[in-house]
Amino acid sequence: MKDKIRVLVVDDSAVVRQSLSSILESDPDISVIGTAADPIIAVKKIMKEIPDVITLDIEMPRMDGLTFLRKIMSQHPIPVVVISSLTTAGTEVAMKALEYGASEIIGKPAMNAAQFFNESKILLCDAVKAASKAKLKRKTIATSKSVVQPKYSADVIIEKASAYKRIINTDKIIVLGASTGGTEAIRHFLAQMPEKSPGIAIVQHMPEGFTKSFANGLNNTCKLEVKEAEDGDRLYQGRVLIAPGNKHMLLKRVGKEYSVEVKEGPLVNRHRPAVDVLFRSAARYAGRNTLGILLTGMGNDGAKGLLELKENEAHTIAQDEQSSVVFGMPKEAIKLDAADKILPLNKIAPYIISNLNK
Repeated sequence: MKDKIRVLVVDDSAVVRQSLSSILESDPDISVIGTAADPIIAVKKIMKEIPDVITLDIEMPRMDGLTFLRKIMSQHPIPVVVISSLTTAGTEVAMKALEYGASEIIGKPAMNAAQFFNESKILLCDAVKAASKAKLKRKTIATSKSVVQPKYSADVIIEKASAYKRIINTDKIIVLGASTGGTEAIRHFLAQMPEKSPGIAIVQHMPEGFTKSFANGLNNTCKLEVKEAEDGDRLYQGRVLIAPGNKHMLLKRVGKEYSVEVKEGPLVNRHRPAVDVLFRSAARYAGRNTLGILLTGMGNDGAKGLLELKENEAHTIAQDEQSSVVFGMPKEAIKLDAADKILPLNKIAPYIISNLNK
């Protein structure tokens, strides 16, 4: 019998601790071994039993979540899922938590409408499962199954492209998808790309409210213009568009110009935004002019989409196992023979740059 994933819930609110515990315990693969009202109590519980995953609030008494996270990741790394309120300050701090080594970040589960509650359960349990599989390294930070929703495919958002439809020659574009470990992987990839790179559209599994901070942070650290996508935004050379949390993003084309559509819709592959939705739209509207990249992440979102890109004459790349934090999404794409190239993270940008003018 498979061992359950043992979780320690750390949050200063008794109501939240009870709610999170109830949600997690509803999944047959997860067991909550304890709760803690602050990091000091959490440390004492960890000394008695080391959990497989910690869920962590940021704002807590006696020691804030970031300080606790830094101590964990520098001394005895344990996968951490940060659960943060959707406030401007909260999103900025939560993004910092990813830099400090948190495996996943989600918004605090909605407790109102049944649909949102069920989606929150899916996202929370999936985040814990993904974190439990993450490959961790010590971080030195410089000082300065209950109710399961239907698993929809991209069919619910956009029709599949005709396999041999010819696309008129237009500018090249890059579409990229990632999940667990993806924020740092994307940061590393974009830092290597030159100012005149093809337009890049990215889906990173991340909740609503956090993608804007993620995009702003990238915009300040790389040579490219990076922004959270808005409906109708044009995609052109030197620009990177990040799909907004809780919205699907599709590529569109009018004449020779590309833009994106941002829209509502059900979870696809248990995610919104979903990589498969972006990849299918790129296969449909850009075809051979596309370079598709699938990076680290749990599950199989993006695998079928990468295959559709390949079937429509796009060039496709999957991250290799050794450099992936979680070798789930790339592995599933490789099993489908969807990847033309399998490369370590640090080789992907150089490979693209060397082939841009070929």
